[in-house]
Amino acid sequence: MHQVRHQPELECPSDDFSSFLLKADLVSARALLAARNIQVRSRSSLDRILISEGLLTAHQVATALSRFHGLPRADLATDPPDPGLADTVPLRLCLNHSVLPWRRIDDTLVIAASRVEDFTHVLSILGEDAPRAELAFAPASDIQAALARQHRATLTARASARVPAGESCRGWGRSQRRRLGLTIVALIMLMGLTWAQPVLVFAALSLWAAFTLIVAAGLRLAAYVARMSDPAPETLAIGSPPPETVTDLPRVSVLVPLFKETEIARHLIARLSRLTYPKPLLDVVLVLEENDHLTRDTIAACTLPPWMRVVEVPEGQPKTKPRAMNYGLDFCDGDIVGIWDAEDAPDPDQITRVVERFAQAPSDVACLQGVLDYYNSRQNWLARCFSVEYAAWFRLILPGMERLGLAIPLGGTTCFFRRDVLEEMGGWDAHNVTEDADLGFRLARHGYRTEVIPTTTGEEANCRFWPWIRQRSRWLKGYMVTYLVHMRRPLTFYRQMGHRRFWGFQAHFVTALSQFVLAPFLWSFWLVLLGLPHPLDPLLPRQWLVNFGLLFLMVEVITILINATAVAGRKHRHLLPWVPTLHFYYPLGAVAAYKALYELIVVPFYWDKTQHGHSLHRRKVPAKPEAELPAFRSRRGAPVALAFRSRRVKLEPGHERL
Repeated sequence: MHQVRHQPELECPSDDFSSFLLKADLVSARALLAARNIQVRSRSSLDRILISEGLLTAHQVATALSRFHGLPRADLATDPPDPGLADTVPLRLCLNHSVLPWRRIDDTLVIAASRVEDFTHVLSILGEDAPRAELAFAPASDIQAALARQHRATLTARASARVPAGESCRGWGRSQRRRLGLTIVALIMLMGLTWAQPVLVFAALSLWAAFTLIVAAGLRLAAYVARMSDPAPETLAIGSPPPETVTDLPRVSVLVPLFKETEIARHLIARLSRLTYPKPLLDVVLVLEENDHLTRDTIAACTLPPWMRVVEVPEGQPKTKPRAMNYGLDFCDGDIVGIWDAEDAPDPDQITRVVERFAQAPSDVACLQGVLDYYNSRQNWLARCFSVEYAAWFRLILPGMERLGLAIPLGGTTCFFRRDVLEEMGGWDAHNVTEDADLGFRLARHGYRTEVIPTTTGEEANCRFWPWIRQRSRWLKGYMVTYLVHMRRPLTFYRQMGHRRFWGFQAHFVTALSQFVLAPFLWSFWLVLLGLPHPLDPLLPRQWLVNFGLLFLMVEVITILINATAVAGRKHRHLLPWVPTLHFYYPLGAVAAYKALYELIVVPFYWDKTQHGHSLHRRKVPAKPEAELPAFRSRRGAPVALAFRSRRVKLEPGHERL
């Protein structure tokens, strides 16, 4: 075996390896030429291109590299690694570079790796601490599976507790009795005070609701003005040439958490197959729960492209999306890490745009948030209202808050992170049911920024009443948890955030929660405008109550203006007639708020799962069989079929510009 110490000697000359593949009759000359053309654009290694384009399997490449270099081929399934060597190389290096201490022969450590570059890079990182090592080849998937088995307990525990305890809510599980007791005492006191002074209690709560209404309206109006005064560039039309200023493209990993997704999984694969980013640099990780047999069986029945793989999360608590993503993060190998949900349909050039912006952005921009939209906005009234709400939030309010210099909460999908910063933050809080909003403010308090970029991901609007309330109650409960966690030490939080961001945080969270919880007190002022008696008549002059009612009416007009502007474009114009009906949509949030309050006390970590696939019977997305995937095309647009052994294969989509 070839020995490597501090000065690695192994090389993988692609030209020689290409000749080896041709002589071994593993690929045809035409297929190899096409792969080399892709290599010029993507700057990826030849072995990754062969695998991602389906020209060779990972096992065939590992065997070919073993024969080419004259080094052993490690079969980790039949010859598993020595458990006594598990700690000879740090676990983080093993996961990030897909290497595994396999055997010790005399004083030499045999390390299994899928690529020469990974093996030599790990030894260079270890430096003087690097052991005397030799290389054996194995597919990356086999190495990661072996690491998952060998370090199961460590990885499972870390997925639940990556975030520092001071910035996590996980300690709340130990104080449930105390929390319940304090809640009962507070309710008894409130009921007693209400019985003794009902008008004063009603007045106090109404005044607070009115105050937060003014603050919320002011924040939304300021964000609206900021966004309209400095509009962002529109997203390029599908099919337009992607930006090409980045010459050294990074590898991008995207986590797609799936749980009990039997309806949506096959459609997800078809949607992601339209991505145009070079497939050798794309790593889509489907994150499944270990005991979710429904989703596992659904995925097993599909033919996954080579750039898409499955990572199974071991059984553990809490069973939440952020815990699953924390576990999957360890198995990503991209420099940029993104998130998509099961029902997502991202723009085909979305990752290209993300890479382009990260290459241009300053280092303190740690996250890029895309625009979320709904593709079933015509399904029913609830879907239409939800679509209007999302359009206003992601196209006006969120970009406006960014332009005002405020920290912004993230959406649960289409977020892309610099991997080193994401790991520095500890990933996601596994116990927070709105891990996205929490992470957005954790980034801000550590000096990082989030930008909203003009790329869109289509989602499925929750268009059934009770599922909508369950989803919204989870969001509101997470907002409550996020506020309490970050305000645990308010002075420290103030110093970290700065004056503007701190008060922006207060304005966003306090008003959002207060408006939903105290909505019935605001609705009472419709009685005044209709000339009916009001509970505050004994305490306040009628003109004051009329003014409160007019204030409520003015805020409604501002809300209609913002929502109408958000859907005035060509894509959403069909929603304009429905904008006024959101007055009857927002009250549903009050029901969700009281459900959230109850769960905050009783089950703060319970993840009320949103079911997807309700729109599939109305909007069919055919799953493309492998034989029908788009072919590699020449500049003139003619498809080029590539011969591989005795069958004809087609390259992955996204290489038309070659």
